[in-house]
Amino acid sequence: MLAKTLSIPHISTGDLFRANISQSTPLGLEAKGYMDKGQLVPDEVTIGMAKDRLLQPDAENGFLLDGFPRNLAQAKALDEHLTEQGIALNGVLDLEVPEDEVVKRIAGRRLCRNEGSHVFHVVYNPPAVEGVCDHCGGELYQRSDDTEEAVRTRLEVYHTETEPIIDYYRQQDLVTTISALGKVDEVTQRAVDALRARTQG
Repeated sequence: MLAKTLSIPHISTGDLFRANISQSTPLGLEAKGYMDKGQLVPDEVTIGMAKDRLLQPDAENGFLLDGFPRNLAQAKALDEHLTEQGIALNGVLDLEVPEDEVVKRIAGRRLCRNEGSHVFHVVYNPPAVEGVCDHCGGELYQRSDDTEEAVRTRLEVYHTETEPIIDYYRQQDLVTTISALGKVDEVTQRAVDALRARTQG
């Protein structure tokens, strides 16, 4: 929603992986090899996918990164790439939300098996018929890493690996912290206002 409002592409780690794997790119095949063994995909593979995506024409006038960079190594590699391309980041949004709310939001998420972009939530955006996608009639499911236990484990990883990125970008005076509580359109407006203040201020 934020990317659409700003008319820039939304680039998420999940989309990068899905696109590269479905198109059988060299990086996609490499990532799939690790994923099929239940192993984490190395940073250099994720970084390679992100670099390729940022060079596509639709990202020339800006982009919104989601889920990348995920650790300091990725953040530094991104900085290096952007410097090479003569691009400067406008800002980094730090969305503040209590952990219990994070768990509630993620654990309640349901995805369509036919189309991953069809996303529902058991509380905030329930389908008309439980377990059935409103858009295509596909089966809705909960990702194995969206269970409460898995989400709490992911939060621990976030605190150790991803939180340091906020300090890294704060030292570059790029971070704006906003509350992510409230309705989607309210949070989106807060984010738009924060980014516009950075680009116009």
